[in-house]
Amino acid sequence: MSLPAPLADDPSLPALLGAWPWIVFPLLVLWRTRGSRRLADESVESLGDDPPLVAVVVPARDEAHNIARCVRSILASDYPRLELVVVDDHSTDGTGALARAAAGDDPRVRVVVPPLLPAGWMGKQWACASGAAESRGTLLCFADADTAHAADLLPRAVAALRSRRAALLSVIGRQELGSFWERVTQPLVLAVLAGRYGGTERVARSRRVADKIANGQCLLVTREAYDAAGGHAAVRDRVSEDLVLAQRVFAKGFEVALVLGVEQLSTRMYRSLPELVGGWTKNMYAGGREGMRPGSIGRALFPLLLLFPPVSLLLPPLLVLVAALGAITPVPWAPLALVATLFFAALAYRRCGVSPLYALAYPAGAGVLLAIVLRAIARGRRVRWKGRDYHSADDPSVTLGQESV
Repeated sequence: MSLPAPLADDPSLPALLGAWPWIVFPLLVLWRTRGSRRLADESVESLGDDPPLVAVVVPARDEAHNIARCVRSILASDYPRLELVVVDDHSTDGTGALARAAAGDDPRVRVVVPPLLPAGWMGKQWACASGAAESRGTLLCFADADTAHAADLLPRAVAALRSRRAALLSVIGRQELGSFWERVTQPLVLAVLAGRYGGTERVARSRRVADKIANGQCLLVTREAYDAAGGHAAVRDRVSEDLVLAQRVFAKGFEVALVLGVEQLSTRMYRSLPELVGGWTKNMYAGGREGMRPGSIGRALFPLLLLFPPVSLLLPPLLVLVAALGAITPVPWAPLALVATLFFAALAYRRCGVSPLYALAYPAGAGVLLAIVLRAIARGRRVRWKGRDYHSADDPSVTLGQESV
């Protein structure tokens, strides 16, 4: 069957046909993230006069440049009943002393040093499990040491947990992007993740275990659900312990929710290009496989799936550049694909609070993303972080043999 003559003679048709994936993907991301709920919209009136005790557990290893800000922000919370357990995971930079200095004589704070890391455990999970064991709260809030908390974060998070009738709720905060490389790379990574998982309501509505995701930077969970899922002991050898913990909680019959809290939570994940590359290399392969459905073809093809985002981002500008240099015949769809990709990048940067003009430099960020993916594939499930070497487990039985509940 041939195209009608007017369409066949239309010079724009080859461009549209070739560029359609680059046009559709930004629209798909917008559609999948629509309707996300915000923590700012939660009312705290439902807390009543006797809210539950919240234990905030902060695992910290060599976090001297972050820990004081984190501790002070948590203690400034408007939530009336909280305890703070800072777990100094054998730091060598004075993290524990800085945490104690930031806490002053506040009786709500304890700084503890866990026993030496047992075999088979990753450091963060061991610190979280040790902090949970030291705490008394009926609600546990695990927060990374590089986070800063607004005064209304905990009250609104507890209210959201109740209003969503969830047992586990995590908050997606604002990413603090200081350096050039953070600004051009981080938004692209986060946009790719948004394309995979969708917005907060898509995550909440899905009945598939593999579609559940959590943000370990701020994760609130009832002790009942935490214990039922096996706590951090059950995810002791997983890179994406937050995601797998949420999946286990859901598989046990509890609801899992996600909420946007860009006004209540901020995080400076990485402060340099080496930190950024090392951090995402740690998470990209071993952690990304946790989001694949167990036993699916996707797990076997996962390395190729990882390569797809950076390659697709880099292909249009590369084709346009090589054609402009006269090395190849111009590709009809490449300019339109480049325009669509610039639009996607500008949208991603704007959502992360970065000027959309950074879209002009997005190939640099996509190049870093490609380097991260290649390194992650090469390392596989071998992980190095904070001076420790790990081997991430890859056991699909984490979902308890269920595709959905």
